[in-house]
Amino acid sequence: MQNENEIKDMVRQKYSEIAQQDKAQNQSSCCGSGGCSTEVYNIMTDDYTSVEGYHAEADLNLGCGLPTQFAKIKPGDTVIDLGSGAGNDCFIARKEVGEAGTVIGIDFTPAMISLARKNAAKLGFENVEFRQGDIENMPVAANSADVIVSNCVLNLVPNKDAVLKEIYRVLKPGGHFSIADIVRIGDLPEKISQAAEMYAGCVAGSIQKELYLQLIKANGFENSTIQKEKPIIIPDDILSNYLQADEIAQYKNNGMGIYSLTVFASKPLTGAGCCGPSCCS
Repeated sequence: MQNENEIKDMVRQKYSEIAQQDKAQNQSSCCGSGGCSTEVYNIMTDDYTSVEGYHAEADLNLGCGLPTQFAKIKPGDTVIDLGSGAGNDCFIARKEVGEAGTVIGIDFTPAMISLARKNAAKLGFENVEFRQGDIENMPVAANSADVIVSNCVLNLVPNKDAVLKEIYRVLKPGGHFSIADIVRIGDLPEKISQAAEMYAGCVAGSIQKELYLQLIKANGFENSTIQKEKPIIIPDDILSNYLQADEIAQYKNNGMGIYSLTVFASKPLTGAGCCGPSCCS
């Protein structure tokens, strides 16, 4: 696998392509019409269509959960969505915060920011804004967010610890996050873990479930709760791009698992002036 900068460039390129593709054309293709599995980017998505505030044009089917459904967003809140894509979760969060609230989407792909801004303009949403930036160094002031959400994005970031430190910095004391992401139990086959497409597809960049939960605790968050957990099954026609038939059988029988995990945690009310647990001891 490449170094961190090369990984980021690869992810940015892939998601730029997704942002610029014709959604209707993609859905009418072989994979979109059911002739084969969709790309790995789309196999994890949950159904948003019954969620209030949903706008189909902003849904690129790239998520792995419904974090806004669990995020305990209140009217008037300031909500930040990490890796906001075309704006799907931001627009759902806007329904929750109402006219008095604010929603900020952060994405490091210029094409996604452009698409999200166009969607917001079409919908006339003036209290939703999109900022280009790296979620390891968010373009947001400290102690400014009531709620942070994210949908299948942390696994795309090489330095997950840095993202959690930024989440802590940006949340108000007593604020909280609800994040859906991909974790695993056990080890991936090397041919999958080293595949760029499987990294950009949210599989190869996943970390062990227990390590993920430990990182949340180590960064000073409290009240950590698993809100939803679901297994992710990679179809054989996708696995066959990387593994031979005997290797696929071994992969299925080695006891490892890939999961979508939605986790809630909050920033303590105490230590309001702190940047994280290391400066509050």
